Amino acid sequence: MGDITVSGPVTGINTESIVTALVNAEQAPKQSQINKQTQTSTAQLSSIGKIQAALDAFRGAMDNMAKDASIGGLTATASDANVSTVTLGAGASAGSYQLIVNQLATASKVATQTYAGGAKTVVNTGNTSTTLEISQSGQSYGVSVPPGATLQQVRDSINAQYSSVGLSANILTDATGSRLVMTSTNTGVGTDITIGGNSGLEVGTSVVSPPANAKYTIDGTPQESKSNTLSDAISGVSIKLTALSPLPAGVTGALPDGVTRVASTITVSRSNDTLKSSVKGFVDTYNALMTAIGNETKVTSNPDGSTTSSALTGDATMRTLQSALRAQMNALAGTGTLKSLAQFGVNTDSGTGKLSIDDKLFSAAIATNPTDIGGIFNGDNGLLARMKTATDSYALSNTGVLATRSTTLSNNLKDLQNQQDTLTARMAALKTSLTAKYTTMNNLVAQLTSQRSSVMTTLNALNKSNSDS
Repeated sequence: MGDITVSGPVTGINTESIVTALVNAEQAPKQSQINKQTQTSTAQLSSIGKIQAALDAFRGAMDNMAKDASIGGLTATASDANVSTVTLGAGASAGSYQLIVNQLATASKVATQTYAGGAKTVVNTGNTSTTLEISQSGQSYGVSVPPGATLQQVRDSINAQYSSVGLSANILTDATGSRLVMTSTNTGVGTDITIGGNSGLEVGTSVVSPPANAKYTIDGTPQESKSNTLSDAISGVSIKLTALSPLPAGVTGALPDGVTRVASTITVSRSNDTLKSSVKGFVDTYNALMTAIGNETKVTSNPDGSTTSSALTGDATMRTLQSALRAQMNALAGTGTLKSLAQFGVNTDSGTGKLSIDDKLFSAAIATNPTDIGGIFNGDNGLLARMKTATDSYALSNTGVLATRSTTLSNNLKDLQNQQDTLTARMAALKTSLTAKYTTMNNLVAQLTSQRSSVMTTLNALNKSNSDS
């Protein structure tokens, strides 16, 4: 009888490799599908994220340009930067204005009584919490003062809770002790701070300084403002008052009757250099968006003649986004002689969608029609507003096309991970089952081998006995 050569510990068969091969054969098709879909979804999610970032940057630049009249070729300066700073906005026009600042807007400032024990003085010596009430402009803000609270702790509590509404507190200390001083970022008449409650801090309070309006003149006309930032004093120009206008030479103290402080000049003027720089900034920002889209949709030619697609090659969403942008670039706008960027020498590459500037044509057009470019960009029907509108449906943070795509891809990746976990568990169970079956087989073979040995021993004994006879 020939030897049985079935393996394992007894049979000699490599059951572990057989189980592994069977499991791998079962796992391979589904694993390949999961790997491919995971790779695709991950690459697309990354690409969508890059384009979303580029689109957000582009739209942010559009917002800044819409607020900044420099895209219309204007620039603003203040002759005395110590007295005021100026910022251009939409609706500005060329002009010159004389500004005199006689008084800055100030905030209310209120102090508690002086505590001889300093900042560590316990202001609530009782067993229950009390309340400090701070009121301003019809609003009341409560500050809990727990038992054992110090003046310093009350200050910290005020700053932690109410800095967002403009309230702040500090402690001033001198030879007589410390006092809590409260003030606000809100300025102007009517913003007085008052102190109440039952904490004891309301007792003996004093007004350090009352709030006041800014007082100034523009071209000799007296005006007032609750704030030191004047957003409407000159159309399209924001003025921030930073100091009083200087006194005339030789004058100190109070101004004599009929004498005024020295005026500074705010000038809004047209600047072709500013206009060129602004248009170049628009071109660069637009091209950055086109580059981002191009990088994620391009097809790369390999040395062997094959091609490699990008994550979003042929993607319909990217095509419609590019089409929407190009449509606005080609549309006419403004009321001047020149109504498109192409007439200023700003051209579009038909392949990449990027913009380029013909410097010679651009300089000539600006020299003769500088105001026309402002009409192309600005206004409710200008290029900046149309670009924002054209990209709204793509860029909205939660419901936009790109956000929805990102959410879908993220959900796909979560589902693929669940599929992977299920497959891994199923393959582990299959391996356990197959291992158990081969172990049973080995045990059976071992039993058969043992029985064979016993039979062979008996037969050999019989054969020997017959031979001896």
